[in-house]
Amino acid sequence: MPSTARFVLDPAFAVGDVDPRLFGSFVEHLGRCVYTGLYEPGHPAADAEGLRTDVLELVRELGVTAIRYPGGNFVSGYDWEDGVGPKESRPRRLDPAWRSTETNQFGLSEFMDFVRKVEGTEPMLAVNLGTRGVKEALELLEYANHPGGTDRSDQRVAHGDKEPYGVRLWCLGNEMDGPWQIGHKDADEYGKLAAATAWAMRLVDPDVQLVACGSSAQFMPTFGAWESTVLEHTYDLVDFVSMHAYYEEKDGDRDSFLASAVDTESFIENVIATCDHVGARLKSKKRIDISFDEWNVWYSSRPETERRNWQEAPRLLEDVYSVTDAVVFGSLLIALLRHADRVRVACLAQLVNVIAPIMTEPGGPAWRQTTFFPFAQASQYGRGRVLQVHVDSPTYETAKFGEVPLLQATAVADEETGAVTVFAVNRSRTDALPLEVSLRGLEGLTRVAEHSVLTDADPDARNTLDEPERVTPTAAEGTSLDGGVLRATLPALSWNMIRLS
Repeated sequence: MPSTARFVLDPAFAVGDVDPRLFGSFVEHLGRCVYTGLYEPGHPAADAEGLRTDVLELVRELGVTAIRYPGGNFVSGYDWEDGVGPKESRPRRLDPAWRSTETNQFGLSEFMDFVRKVEGTEPMLAVNLGTRGVKEALELLEYANHPGGTDRSDQRVAHGDKEPYGVRLWCLGNEMDGPWQIGHKDADEYGKLAAATAWAMRLVDPDVQLVACGSSAQFMPTFGAWESTVLEHTYDLVDFVSMHAYYEEKDGDRDSFLASAVDTESFIENVIATCDHVGARLKSKKRIDISFDEWNVWYSSRPETERRNWQEAPRLLEDVYSVTDAVVFGSLLIALLRHADRVRVACLAQLVNVIAPIMTEPGGPAWRQTTFFPFAQASQYGRGRVLQVHVDSPTYETAKFGEVPLLQATAVADEETGAVTVFAVNRSRTDALPLEVSLRGLEGLTRVAEHSVLTDADPDARNTLDEPERVTPTAAEGTSLDGGVLRATLPALSWNMIRLS
């Protein structure tokens, strides 16, 4: 068993280029994500349209590149027409998905205003294939993307948006394999509906990119068979199949929780295998990629603090993340980057308040959760070409995944500047992990520009309203680059970003 973790970086051995949309996020009408989250008219920091400028500033800092909307479970019972036009005439509706009351004061136009103000991001819209179908999807597409001269596009113009939104990314429903989903369908029924919707949408706008619903999780009893059946109907009509995965510590088994990315990588590779098997069977030269459009740490088994009794914007799913959660979160990011050749879109669920990196208080401040920092660093420095990383690392035993490496790592080369950034997690809860990285064909790298580490003596330390900066990244000491070898020490239970220039 090695005492030092090692791997080799060589630009001749790469995974693929990072699609910027890998650093996407997700806004759903759930809890306080929208109302008193990113949208709060009357807040001291609200702009003329009711968007919180303090939240906008943090979203820009986070580096989000795509934003999925409006759901999520919410979309399967949602009539998009309720959220457009004059606000005073918009109806109040029951939202059965989250047992809340939806005021519809925030809708498509407000969302597009938010996307424009974030800057550097693009919208990703979901259509309702739960209670609605082809006709409603086409009308939404016409409203959003057609220049004018038709009923729906002229409605958009009359509502104040003269220019079309130009939305490229579209989800064909959400988690339609899940029995909890409004309008739940079996794979054959959904596959036929998704194919019909995709075919019709391409008639209206041939440039759209479409995401078919994959399994809601790898543990679903229909996993694999669902993807196979759906893709048999949709293979030549869609560009992506979706993946969703959430992780939490259960029964005090922190060691298995820290190894959650083992499951993520297995999930990705199994979906890729299924996609390619269907393509081979259909004798297609087309490749289906992955939209991992929901992922995060989520303590879904915890009891909710608010009852679902048709409140407006109740406090739901407001997990407060620890250092341990941030380390697991960082390992999930690394897993996505390690499969950047096929994971082309990914959306952190969600953006504000609801299992989110950004928290707010109504009428009060906004602050960063511990998970904010790994995402912001990866979005800023994880652009470029992912290099292959095969670690030789000490291991530890887990109840759920067996023997697991203490080191989880990836590296991204910026081909414009020549810089390389290593992202690494030390899963050990007790010991620092020495790291050595041999650099081949990277003679231009001469110094360590930065070694940022997120860790804390208290693995349960959190950022809260009372202590919003309790946990922040710090600079590590002793990291060196000499003779083509990077040497560093990764503290116990830590997320690390090492930039070489």
